[in-house]
Amino acid sequence: MSGIILIALLVAAIAFIVFGTAKLKIHPFLVLLVAAIGFGLFAGLGADATIAAIVSGFGGTLGGIGIIIAAGTIIGMILERSGGAQVMAEAIIRLIGKARSAMAMSITGAVVSIPVFCDSGFVILSPLARSLAAKAKGSMVTYALALAMGLLATHVFVPPTPGPIAGAQELGADIGLVIVLGIVVTLPVLVATYLYAVFQGNRHYIDPERVSIGGSEAGSEPVTEDEPTAARSSNRPSTFAAFLPIALPIVLIALNSIAATEAAPFGDGIVTTTLTFLGNPNIALLAGVFIAFYVTAQTRGQAVTQDAVQRALSVAGPIILITGAGGALGAVLRETPVTDYLGQNLALTNLGIFLPFLLAFAIKTAQGSSTVAIVTTAAIIAPLTGSLGLETPTELALTTLAIGAGSAMISHANDSYFWVVTQFSGMTPAQGYRLYSTATIVVGTVSMATIFVLTLVL
Repeated sequence: MSGIILIALLVAAIAFIVFGTAKLKIHPFLVLLVAAIGFGLFAGLGADATIAAIVSGFGGTLGGIGIIIAAGTIIGMILERSGGAQVMAEAIIRLIGKARSAMAMSITGAVVSIPVFCDSGFVILSPLARSLAAKAKGSMVTYALALAMGLLATHVFVPPTPGPIAGAQELGADIGLVIVLGIVVTLPVLVATYLYAVFQGNRHYIDPERVSIGGSEAGSEPVTEDEPTAARSSNRPSTFAAFLPIALPIVLIALNSIAATEAAPFGDGIVTTTLTFLGNPNIALLAGVFIAFYVTAQTRGQAVTQDAVQRALSVAGPIILITGAGGALGAVLRETPVTDYLGQNLALTNLGIFLPFLLAFAIKTAQGSSTVAIVTTAAIIAPLTGSLGLETPTELALTTLAIGAGSAMISHANDSYFWVVTQFSGMTPAQGYRLYSTATIVVGTVSMATIFVLTLVL
């Protein structure tokens, strides 16, 4: 089969994924599997080989990240249900200062979104943002955008959020390196989006005292100064206990990556062996889960822990299936000549690391989900990394982040997060397009510029 026909089949498969998820509203798990089956059969792979590739790709992907996604989601849900996320937010505000409360909201969003989904994070923290905006007599636009973009940044760049985890697994990137470089990329994004939020807040005023929870700007009760502390009680976790389930796994994973470098800073004895075991992402995240269990059981009781686990697994299940289906699609692509043909031709375009960025951008804009965009793009790009000149551990980590950068934009009406941000901050849909959707472009372009600079210096 000619390369042109294979490329046409790949384009058709991507179009089917976008149409099926965005227009027909079919679950991405089913759409990705059907796309994998269809591509394999039409590309001449044969029924048996197609099924074998799907089973192998699905199982291999889940074997690598299934536990990680489930554990990370459990940690996030426990922090949400126990009040730990609110504790972290208040601690960051005390550290940064109320005079810089909008900046504090941006940093808070970035920290909270590492384990907590950005949709949930915005819902949890929006009352705090409204109260701080009211006290500062500022526009809700400033605080909503700062919080929303802080949440979005780590959602697409820093594991154990499912998207970056899935992308790293598919590309074979080191998760510890993705965490470290993801934080590096996040920092300029936070600065740029904070400045953007202040700029737009000075131009567009939404009275925070007239923003109702989950509603629009109209007729709600004024937000009082005490609202951020309304949820406080003696049975919330301490600041240290709230941060520990997130911080410990990240530190262990990072130490594992350092121990595995050629420099071998910890030698080759028991220290390295221990760090390799504890720093395995599966073990590190499970350690975070049990710490979160202990903290929550001590402060809120066993019932809250059990409820959080049940809720988390119901959330993690679909994500794990979607990720596995993306792995199945990638396995089918690798079994066909399309990867060789694409590699030979893409090598001539000199797009390099910009190709995964542009592909993720197109898929995200078309169908709305950052996670689906990351999974789909990683499945397509994984067989092409050699042809694109992206083969070293650092290059693979940066490729993962480039996909995340593309998946951040453009968020609009087909993205559930768009509606969460607008409805909980009093924006009309028109304001959402003008203010929030544009902010996601800032996230994507600034992060991609940072990633490109990193490819030149690392």
